[in-house]
Amino acid sequence: MRDLTQLKIQVDDHVATLMLDAPPVNALTRTLNDELTSTLDRISELDDIRAVVLTGHGKVFCAGADLKGRAELIKEPGALCAHSRRTRECFHAIRECAKPVIVAINGAALGSGLAMVASSDIIVASEAASLGLPEIDVGLMGGARHAMRLFGHSRLRRMALTGQRVSGAELYRLGVAEACVAPEDLMATALELGRVIACKSPLATRMCKQALNVVEELSLRDGYRYEQDMTAVIARTEDAREAQAAFREKRAPVFVGR
Repeated sequence: MRDLTQLKIQVDDHVATLMLDAPPVNALTRTLNDELTSTLDRISELDDIRAVVLTGHGKVFCAGADLKGRAELIKEPGALCAHSRRTRECFHAIRECAKPVIVAINGAALGSGLAMVASSDIIVASEAASLGLPEIDVGLMGGARHAMRLFGHSRLRRMALTGQRVSGAELYRLGVAEACVAPEDLMATALELGRVIACKSPLATRMCKQALNVVEELSLRDGYRYEQDMTAVIARTEDAREAQAAFREKRAPVFVGR
């Protein structure tokens, strides 16, 4: 990986930990936005990485847009449009990363931070975590469409219209997060999930995530047909044959990604 200034990366057991590190509150600066996008694009093509854990450094996951930097965008024609495009692509980079992304919410994830969470595959929350849409209080809009992937109609509108934050415990109660754990247990929980995924066929997880992204926007008939077509493709791979052989022989499979 190239030198990065606002994103820390560590790879162990085929799991890449990406830590947002833009003090004091990990606001989504242009630097952090670009580094996260380019890193996820690279990870998509790195065979040694099979899963990703995304978290934040310090007490905040991501406080949202960089309001200080945003003030300058209004002055230059075209600058705000380019900024908006870069921001959209950052969230798409999480959703479209070929490797499953587990988000470990260590603190507040607001606005853009909520969009990052909603773009991930699996959510684990700390007891100190919260999700919110504070745009109503700072003269902005955005994040609600991503939040619709996580929350029902009334809760989403209450969040958007009042700035209400939803705690980690409530995220777990609502089924938004897979777990709500003590802060000291957050990374161990997320990394264990990552290692479980990394033990599966890397080809199967890549194709599974692709299928999940596609069928999310399709009707029941078209979505299931797509899954059936993908099943026919993966059934012809070496990894599928190895998985079936290992099941019959009651042993751990050895996957090669083909």
